[in-house]
Amino acid sequence: MANHTIPDKDTTDILGNVLVDQLVDAGQSLLSQVEMWLSTLFRTWNLYQVGIAVGLFALAHVLRMILGPRVREWMAGRESWPKWQMRILVVVHQRLRAIFYVALLWATYAVMREVTWPSRSYILGAIATFALAWLLIVFVTRLIKSQFLRKLVRWTAWSYAAFSVLGVVDDATRVMDGAGFSIGDFRFSLLLVVQAFIIIGTLIALARFATTTTASRIRANDEISPSMQVLIVKALQIGLYGTAFFVGVKAIGIDLTGLAVLSGAIGVGLGFGLQKVVSNLVSGVIILLDKSIKPGDVISLGDTFGWINSLGARYVSVVTRDGKEYLIPNEDLITGQVVNWSHSNEFVRLDIYFGTSYADNPHTVRKLAIAAASGVDRVLKTRPSVCHIVGFGDSSVDYILRFWISDPTGGLTNIRGNVFLALWDTFAENGISIPFPQREVTVLNADKQAPLSTE
Repeated sequence: MANHTIPDKDTTDILGNVLVDQLVDAGQSLLSQVEMWLSTLFRTWNLYQVGIAVGLFALAHVLRMILGPRVREWMAGRESWPKWQMRILVVVHQRLRAIFYVALLWATYAVMREVTWPSRSYILGAIATFALAWLLIVFVTRLIKSQFLRKLVRWTAWSYAAFSVLGVVDDATRVMDGAGFSIGDFRFSLLLVVQAFIIIGTLIALARFATTTTASRIRANDEISPSMQVLIVKALQIGLYGTAFFVGVKAIGIDLTGLAVLSGAIGVGLGFGLQKVVSNLVSGVIILLDKSIKPGDVISLGDTFGWINSLGARYVSVVTRDGKEYLIPNEDLITGQVVNWSHSNEFVRLDIYFGTSYADNPHTVRKLAIAAASGVDRVLKTRPSVCHIVGFGDSSVDYILRFWISDPTGGLTNIRGNVFLALWDTFAENGISIPFPQREVTVLNADKQAPLSTE
């Protein structure tokens, strides 16, 4: 009798077949549980409960139409409340129908539990549980800023609540855990991905809420300088978000010691290819610590003149008077020459030059120029303007007029133009003339010119 050898299957094929078998078995068990629950839905009392739930929804809609405008009028008189309280009121107003529906469901369910058998209120209790879970999930997920992550967490949490009410959580967990593979002692599955999204997403949302709340209080504290406020907020964001991520990763069972190799690779990458990024990050920390610039300061860097809008980890946002926003790397502010017009104080001195005729009295011109500048808005009265003669020109006596302002963010060119207009009006009223260059050209008599050579 001939010997026949049976070829061994590939390891990948074996794992794939096992995975498919697990998914099929778990899916069939889950479907059987759902079919069993649905088969009881069409009994007489169960249909009555469904009808009661539909009627309560209609009643909740009517209550929303009647009480909604009144609640809105009541909210209009509370505009002085803090913003976070107003946001809560807005969310509650948007979900009034759901709130009424949940309240009516649970009240009706409690009454039916007392006056009839528990089996005749089971469906109504399940619907009440679904509605309450959906309402709570909607309120909680409002903390998540990303719409995609918010919807993902919302539907995942609601699905879990639905499976919990139906009593098929174990079967659903087995199905999602079966859709995966093992690497050594680590099990990667669909269940792990869902848990990661829920846990890490929730922790990051809580970290964001804590950061936003704390940052608003820090910015409202006038005793902390603007640069230190930015530094504290950035450190708080890094600390809370980092803690949320690592706690979430640890909670879903991923060993953090495996990240040691990754951190080493990142260190090598920083050393070779990310010098500029690291330089800008370190420069940003130095700027915040030495308080050389802060939000609101007016600076000049090369041809860029504007005020600092925000300080970032990598760049500084500078907004100019024409609406352009320049993103200047932090390293340029450390290594380059920066003119800070409001570093130690907000006072800025501006100079303008003009000339008058030699026929005008210089003493009178100086007094009129000082009076004209002092009458312009934004020119400080607490720091008097001065006017000096700086030279005797070809056509005029040259002067310099110096005045002070305390709001450089309001612009420099416009205030100079206003002072020039004030000088023009004042000189015109007092007969002071502003000369323009004049030249005398003498034409010699042609008869007295030397004869041209004929050679």
